[in-house]
Amino acid sequence: MDRGPEIAALGESARTAFEEKHRAREITITASRRAIQACAASIRSTHRGEYDAAEALALEAREHLAAADDALAHQPDVRTGGPLNDAKKELAEAWLTLALVRDLPLPGPVELGIEIAPYCNGLAEAASELRRQLLDQLRAGELARAETLMRAMDEIYSLLVTIDYPDGVTGGLRRTTDALRAVLERTRGDLTTAMVAARLQTAIESAQRATDI
Repeated sequence: MDRGPEIAALGESARTAFEEKHRAREITITASRRAIQACAASIRSTHRGEYDAAEALALEAREHLAAADDALAHQPDVRTGGPLNDAKKELAEAWLTLALVRDLPLPGPVELGIEIAPYCNGLAEAASELRRQLLDQLRAGELARAETLMRAMDEIYSLLVTIDYPDGVTGGLRRTTDALRAVLERTRGDLTTAMVAARLQTAIESAQRATDI
């Protein structure tokens, strides 16, 4: 039996399938890269107080990821890992950082169009981003606002530390949560030092006023 035509047909089928997979992967890599860049710019804008620009960049990132998801509709094995998952985590981080800084309701994973694992990892990263905001508030003498941000960081960590599933399920959430804990402890120390210094300054000023009377 001549297997030539049969083998040739299989080869053509394989090349077509791999070409479709390769094309979807290339679209995904480009879209993910652009989304990550937009998310980084969004977070920078949030820290600068440029909230309209931050939201526009976060929307741009979401559009890039929607295009990637469309390209991967029939390629589930490409969808489950690699740059797309990282980009979705960055998308969650950008939107959640903006919401936390502006005291807005937190968008959920369905609203952002991403899976729960990158969402939770992005939530941990967003909580870590609050350290920069908190330190800015301390420098401005806004202790009450700094305490509010600290509470948000604490609450997010307290939630994430209870999610105890294998890394293959959570996308490495345990490592991300451990990193958040380190940021949290450093930030708590900075806030405590600032509060003690503020109380000491208040006591000194009160003593000076008493002396002047």
